[in-house]
Amino acid sequence: MRSDISPHPSPHPHRAPALSSGFAAAAGIGHTGAGGHGRAMAEGEDMQVFTSIMDALVRISTSMKNMEKELLCPVCQEMYKQPLVLPCTHNVCQACAREVLGQQGYVGHGGDPSSEPTSPASTPSTRSPRLSRRTLPKPDRLDRLLKSGFGTYPGRKRGALHPQVIMFPCPACQGDVELGERGLAGLFRNLTLERVVERYRQSVSVGGAILCQLCKPPPLEATKGCTECRATFCNECFKLFHPWGTQKAQHEPTLPTLSFRPKGLMCPDHKEEVTHYCKTCQRLVCQLCRVRRTHSGHKITPVLSAYQALKDKLTKSLTYILGNQDTVQTQICELEETVRHTEVSGQQAKEEVSQLVRGLGAVLEERRASLLQAIEECQQERLARLSAQIQEHRSLLDGSGLVGYAQEVLKETDQPCFVQAAKQLHNRIARATEALQMFRPAASSSFRHCQLDVGREMKLLTELNFLRVPEAPVIDTQRTFAYDQIFLCWRLPPHSPPAWHYTVEFRRTDVPAQPGPTRWQRREEVRGTSALLENPDTGSVYVLRVRGCNKAGYGEYSEDVHLHTPPAPVLHFFLDGRWGTSRERLAISKDQRAVRSVPGLPLLLAAERLLTGCHLSVDVVLGDVAVTQGRSYWACAVDPASYLVKVGVGLESKLQESFQGAPDVISPRYDPDSGHDSGAEDATVEASPPFAFLTIGMGKILLGAGASSNAGLTGRDGPAASCTVPLPPRLGICLDYERGRVSFLDAVSFRGLLECPLDCSGPVCPAFCFIGGGAVQLQEPVGTKPERKVTIGGFAKLD
Repeated sequence: MRSDISPHPSPHPHRAPALSSGFAAAAGIGHTGAGGHGRAMAEGEDMQVFTSIMDALVRISTSMKNMEKELLCPVCQEMYKQPLVLPCTHNVCQACAREVLGQQGYVGHGGDPSSEPTSPASTPSTRSPRLSRRTLPKPDRLDRLLKSGFGTYPGRKRGALHPQVIMFPCPACQGDVELGERGLAGLFRNLTLERVVERYRQSVSVGGAILCQLCKPPPLEATKGCTECRATFCNECFKLFHPWGTQKAQHEPTLPTLSFRPKGLMCPDHKEEVTHYCKTCQRLVCQLCRVRRTHSGHKITPVLSAYQALKDKLTKSLTYILGNQDTVQTQICELEETVRHTEVSGQQAKEEVSQLVRGLGAVLEERRASLLQAIEECQQERLARLSAQIQEHRSLLDGSGLVGYAQEVLKETDQPCFVQAAKQLHNRIARATEALQMFRPAASSSFRHCQLDVGREMKLLTELNFLRVPEAPVIDTQRTFAYDQIFLCWRLPPHSPPAWHYTVEFRRTDVPAQPGPTRWQRREEVRGTSALLENPDTGSVYVLRVRGCNKAGYGEYSEDVHLHTPPAPVLHFFLDGRWGTSRERLAISKDQRAVRSVPGLPLLLAAERLLTGCHLSVDVVLGDVAVTQGRSYWACAVDPASYLVKVGVGLESKLQESFQGAPDVISPRYDPDSGHDSGAEDATVEASPPFAFLTIGMGKILLGAGASSNAGLTGRDGPAASCTVPLPPRLGICLDYERGRVSFLDAVSFRGLLECPLDCSGPVCPAFCFIGGGAVQLQEPVGTKPERKVTIGGFAKLD
């Protein structure tokens, strides 16, 4: 160990009086000058020097006091003594670690850690008689004996299949760390931390001198230390115990110290100097450990490389922290302000809770008075009735009241007068006799009807707690969709605290990402559990999320939901039933958004003729709006039980010519379809057809050979055969007037089903054909729903 681990004594002791002369000059004693002005300037300079020195001393003292917190053991709360590095990178004194393991019930696992030297001066064969006064570390010797005998006690086989795993409760991170089978003997000592502790002790106790441990009393001040001998010496004792020409003469002297450390870290397994660092295990290893199977395939680098890399990182981090002291101070001020706000808010919360509880008490007291008043009134009423009944019965006693009066009336001898007086008296006597025979108290003495059932209230009061933030809402994917606008619907999970309002956030995912945090458009204070987002961009993908808010604050966000918007602006139209419609077979709803086909009487009469062909009728319904430019999109839902429905578009003039002249009952071979949906037409025809339809029947979509190849589908008989696909909940039709193309899509996933050409030389309108029973429902625009509107764009708040 080099002697530079401790502060060097001043090599120029003659400079010390210069500081004293400076202090004397600053005090104005023993200083003469050429003139008063020169003397004043000199005194001012000396005062500045004195002030700067004192400020430096104060800063050093404050820094040392602040650093002392880092040098305290988390177990004993004292300065580290022989600290050990736990696998969790925290430190603990070796003696404290033994004590903790003993409390955990591990006996014999507190062996010496690595890098503990075996000094020749501490062995019995070489110990000097003058060392008998030293206190020997008996617990250390005991631990060495335990270490030497560990794993060899009777009944245990070396290399057992299930070695004992020692768990150490780290007092710093409050977690259990695994020490391995060897216990503390497998840990490294933190020699760097020991050096820092020693420098700190020397800085705070400058006046304390280290005495020679080998001198007779009184000992002299130590001038040298020996790591190998683990003792401090004066000059004479050092020469005496390190005679020239012996092995001890090769010991390297150091500065005197009270804590002796080894020269370097030693491998706890092989007692070799560590030379490499395993990045995988994050552990120092020796040459033997490096070639062991335990570190096979691990990334191992020399200690010098690990030292330089870690030192560079630590230096950069420390430089950054030191260069941002203003930021640190600003954050400290912010935290202190937060502490003040926390104290104020906590006091306000206490007062609010106290006020609410007092309010509950006032309500309970008021209710208690009301209930007691009701009981009092009921009691007085019953007592009055019972008192009246008692008086009535007392009048029946002999010689009193009614009985006495009746006896006197019976003494009357004048018959007419007796009849006149006895008639009323007899009625009273009869009622009294009946009451006597059927005696029953006029009022019950029980107040069972006044019992309170406070079970529900007691449960509510017992569960009375602070309001929690709402849980993450659940977006209803069955009701959430994108059409002309985006309709978002959600609900709170069961047993979730209520939400006063919600925050809806949305953004496009198909735009190039910008540097920085993700930018969300946000709408605050959305009431209800649904929202309408107007004017979305066509052909885009939006991601949406919702979170609730109440007095306790904002809750967690819901899971993100991705919605595809239609590829073109939505076309709004109604069904036109003014032409080409048989009122007998087609029924259009009042809002003109749905139509149903019902087989008519001719079809039923034709079904009676057995052994003859059954003719089917074709009924057509057109939209009341024609497209003459741009791109348009609309969607509809077809009843899966429909027999045969064709959904598509066509030239308005051609549709009127074809269907107005068609017979009412025709052959099944007559088909107004262009054939693009079934693949019947020859693909070599260059002229675009005037119609384009998609055929749906019995819950299936019929795709022809050309259509199946375009949709990426394969029929049963190969790619050229027709095939069917399941009918989606909604069908989408996208018309590109300039390109003369029509696309049929799954309106839920926007997956393409069929694309075909169309003659767009004139106005093109939507068309729906029915053969047999069927029904079609147009997709209702979202804007017609009475929901809360949230406009995309404008004053959008960004994260």
